[in-house]
Amino acid sequence: MTDYQLPLLYTSVIGSYAWPAWLHSALAAVGRGEYGPDDWRETQDDAVNLALHDQETAGVDVITDGEMRRIGFFTAEFYGHMTGLGELPPKRKMGVVGHDQRESYVAVEEVKAPNGLGLLPEYEYLKTHTTRAIKMPIPGPYTLAGRIKPGSIYKDRMEVAHALAAIINTELKNLVAAGATFIQVDEPSYAVHAHSPKAFVDLFNETVAGVNAKIGVHLCFGNFVGRPVAKRTYKPLFPHILDMNVSQYALEFANRELAELDLWEQFPSDKELAAGLVDVKNYYVETAEDVAERIRAALHYVSPDKLSITPDCGFSQTARWAAKGKLAAMVQGAAIVRRELTGTA
Repeated sequence: MTDYQLPLLYTSVIGSYAWPAWLHSALAAVGRGEYGPDDWRETQDDAVNLALHDQETAGVDVITDGEMRRIGFFTAEFYGHMTGLGELPPKRKMGVVGHDQRESYVAVEEVKAPNGLGLLPEYEYLKTHTTRAIKMPIPGPYTLAGRIKPGSIYKDRMEVAHALAAIINTELKNLVAAGATFIQVDEPSYAVHAHSPKAFVDLFNETVAGVNAKIGVHLCFGNFVGRPVAKRTYKPLFPHILDMNVSQYALEFANRELAELDLWEQFPSDKELAAGLVDVKNYYVETAEDVAERIRAALHYVSPDKLSITPDCGFSQTARWAAKGKLAAMVQGAAIVRRELTGTA
């Protein structure tokens, strides 16, 4: 990001972007054996190009590849790169979709990722297809450990997480060596299991140790099929999480009617806040003035030079028509407040 001049109140996305209909159809065709690996790679390239197009058209300042190569936040896109796992059947197969229908695993031997986690190809493609600033998101070790039972190999989930932390640390260092300058570690499970904030800090700092890049952390309450999975409060994590070795905290506020923005006043910090001010769980598409009003509220607690604007979470659970409208409103709302502060958009 060092070569890209970001404006005041710059905008970004959390990570994932909405899939077009044809990508769902293509994935089904893969499952039927109708696509070869080159067909699927071409399809995923096209999907990344679409995500870039929508972000750039909206005017988003810091972009991702939309996580279009990841068939979900967890999935084989990460676990498939790991050895030492045995897949378990879902606990529930019928009825309303929920987390208990998702994939899960058990450690049958020490978990390793001998060829990495697949982020380097994502980054290499992205950096050659945009001139915008890039953020590379990756699930954190505690969240990834949530779908791995320790078996007889590990003591508990936290021990699994520490094993994954070493794998992720290597992946992050390889990304930096390839040129990545802004990395976001996604740890929704911290807020879901807010009983061990000090342990989370130690785990996180171990995960990013020696990674020479701007580090952000995204903390949310879950977004699978647009539903949270926890009591939606960050307060139990404070002030401990301010000891994380990060430059930026990406937190969700829009779908909570801006609750807990005042945490930044209760626990002063010189770190950046990427404030989630667009609600990805709601099909009401905000206007630019809606977003501007939310930004003004955030500025009561955060100085403009420490505030950036994002959606609450990724757009993977949102229809594309809504995601496009929300991106546009986010960028336009930031421009309104930027003009009020500086006289320029």
